[in-house]
Amino acid sequence: MPDHTAATRLGAFINGMRQAASIFWRWEAKLKGVQFEGTAIFLGRPLISVARGAKIILGNGVRIASARRANPLGLAQPSVLRALVPQARLVLGPGVGLSGAVLCAGNSIEIGQQSILGAGAMVLDTDMHAPVGDFDWRVEFVANSKPIKIGRGVFIGARAIILKGANIGDRALIGAGAVVTGDVPAGHLAVGNPARILEPKPLSGHTH
Repeated sequence: MPDHTAATRLGAFINGMRQAASIFWRWEAKLKGVQFEGTAIFLGRPLISVARGAKIILGNGVRIASARRANPLGLAQPSVLRALVPQARLVLGPGVGLSGAVLCAGNSIEIGQQSILGAGAMVLDTDMHAPVGDFDWRVEFVANSKPIKIGRGVFIGARAIILKGANIGDRALIGAGAVVTGDVPAGHLAVGNPARILEPKPLSGHTH
């Protein structure tokens, strides 16, 4: 029988080192202009940028995973948090969790308390580019942007994409790989591309 004890101890040691390094990534985030409303945990180094005059605000207990082994699915990239222009706002409420997620704000992204974004999920309130002339493109973060609001206790599955103008209610579930462009009512499930809304089902063993 293989000795799992040694491997388990090694894994726990590495995880402890990763959490200890969190202080360095918090310092770096503060130097870049991130505002902290309490303690946040960084598992690995995220990619963060804050335009002059923009805001990124992290609530108490926010947990941002960026290290490859920081999530059971494995992370293909670090988490990315970008407030792209002076008026942009990116606000994560208390207890929000990210795993290799990408959040880019050219307008406003607000995520409510205890919501979770799975591995590789993306939240983009801007198209990032706009057409120029017959075939060219220019970088554009503002003109076609629309605010995104994600409620409390929302679960966003791996590789899901939340696009500009989306409004997701409390306790909604967004299926893995779903693409959301509009409203998802509180407590409902959104699946597919484009996402379709399904009625919530009671959890097994629960009565109402």
